Amino acid sequence: MIWAIIGVLFVLWLLGLILKVTAGGLIHLLLVVAVIIALVRLFSGRRVV
Repeated sequence: MIWAIIGVLFVLWLLGLILKVTAGGLIHLLLVVAVIIALVRLFSGRRVV
């Protein structure tokens, strides 16, 4: 589930960069937060099925 959210945020972030949408900064911030959460979950070793 978290990987799907990261994927969607990544696509939205790329669209924001390409289209120069004013919401691009917010999408970039959300992408960074999603990556940090993914790294914490990856390094903590907890697996959620």
